[in-house]
Amino acid sequence: MKVIKDIFLYLSAFVPMYFLILTRLIIDIINDNLTFNVLNTLNIILLIILIVLGIVGLIINIYHCKDTTKEIIILRKENITDRHFLGYFSLFVLFALQLDVSYVCDFVLFIIILIFIGIVYINNCLFYINPLLNILGYNFYDIEYLEVESKKQSQGKIFFKGEININQNYLVKFKNNNIAFIDKKK
Repeated sequence: MKVIKDIFLYLSAFVPMYFLILTRLIIDIINDNLTFNVLNTLNIILLIILIVLGIVGLIINIYHCKDTTKEIIILRKENITDRHFLGYFSLFVLFALQLDVSYVCDFVLFIIILIFIGIVYINNCLFYINPLLNILGYNFYDIEYLEVESKKQSQGKIFFKGEININQNYLVKFKNNNIAFIDKKK
């Protein structure tokens, strides 16, 4: 189940790119730059499926996961959202503007590149590189925190919608030791 949730998070990171490519295809078909053939139909269906899976996966990961929830106190925070967003944005430009998925060879290349990036993304727990979360208002923080129950002090990376406050208690859903979502203020 964890691998499936990780795949959904990976798919969600590319939802804005899928949307850009889908928009490009539809505009090209409307303007008669492309025909509505089997490959373009397959592209549109695949992109819609990827968008839906990415959004559903993100909702499941944020709101409906049964990950470990702990109460913590934020001791130190650093918003590092901007450090990773622009690197990922260049991938969007590469895919959305350079690849023409109306050709079979580019479509196959698109799928292979997504698989390669997905393997690296999931194996290295790069869940914090997710432009969709940033677009939805989530910030990514490097924090130092104190677990209320165990009094253990640790460091981690955390998503929160808005600004987190130092010396504030939060309930946090931990995906693993490196990534978490703040559930709510305590």
